[in-house]
Amino acid sequence: MAGRMDGRVALVTGGASGIGRGCCLRFAEEGAAVMVADVNGERAEAVVGEIIALGGRADSVVVDTSSAESVDAMVTATVSAFGKVDACVAAAGISHAGYVSREIEDQRGQDRMDRDDMLMLDKSIESWRRVLDVNLTGVMLTDTAVARQIAKQGDGGTIVNIASVAAMTALTGSADYCVSKAGVWMLTKCLSLELARHKIRVNAVGPGYIKTSMSGAAVSYDKWVSARVRETPLRRLGEPVDIANACLFLSNDESSFVTGEIIFPDGGVTAAWRA
Repeated sequence: MAGRMDGRVALVTGGASGIGRGCCLRFAEEGAAVMVADVNGERAEAVVGEIIALGGRADSVVVDTSSAESVDAMVTATVSAFGKVDACVAAAGISHAGYVSREIEDQRGQDRMDRDDMLMLDKSIESWRRVLDVNLTGVMLTDTAVARQIAKQGDGGTIVNIASVAAMTALTGSADYCVSKAGVWMLTKCLSLELARHKIRVNAVGPGYIKTSMSGAAVSYDKWVSARVRETPLRRLGEPVDIANACLFLSNDESSFVTGEIIFPDGGVTAAWRA
C-alpha cells in the first residue's frame, strides 16, 4: 500500500525533539524523505538514525530559525540532499526565553510556574525579543524561504505552522508566548492568501497540552498535570503523534482544498473555553 507522502520531501524545523520529531517519524512512515532541521545537530542526527532504521530516507541540518542566513542554508541543504522541497512543518519554538530542549526526565525539579520574572512587569526586553524571534520571526523566515523554493519548482506544496491553543487565549506568565503564537496564526492566514497563486497551501496546527520536552518540567509536576487533565475534556495529555497526524493530514492530498485554516488537536480544550 502506497504511503500518503510517497515521492515527497518534507522539511521539519525543530525536528530533533517533541512535536517536530513526531512529524519526522510519522512523515517517514508515510514515505517522505525527511530533512531533520534543528539547532541541536547531535539530536537531529539521532532522529535521522531512527528514520533510517525504519527503512526511510533522511538527512539533518543545523539551523537557527531566527537567522535568515541560516534558514536559507537549511533550504539549500534540503535541495542538495533530496532535489526539492514539497512540504514543510515549522515546529521550532520555545516556551520562554530561557528554554533549552531537554528530555522530559531531565527536567524534574525545574518547574517555573510560580516564578515572578515570567510576568510582563518583570520581563526583560531581551527575553521578549528572544521568544518573538524564534516563535514568530523564525516561522516567517522558514515559511518564506521554503515558499520561494516551492514556487521555483512550480508544482505546489504545503506549509504547516505549529501554533498553540495559546494563540486564542491569555495565559498568565506567558504573554510573549501567547502573542507569538497568535502571530503565527495570523501569519498563516496572510501567507495562505499570498501563496495560493503558487499552489502552496498554508495551514496551522494549535496543540493543546502535549507531553514534549518543551512542557517537560511541567509534566514532571503532578499538580500541573492534574490541572491540565481536568481542563481537557478527553481527560489526558496529548502525545506528539497526535499532532504529527494533524500535520500529516494538512501535508497530503487528503486536504487538497484546505488552506488558511488552523486545527486544534487539544482534546477539547478550546471547545471548553468557548462554551
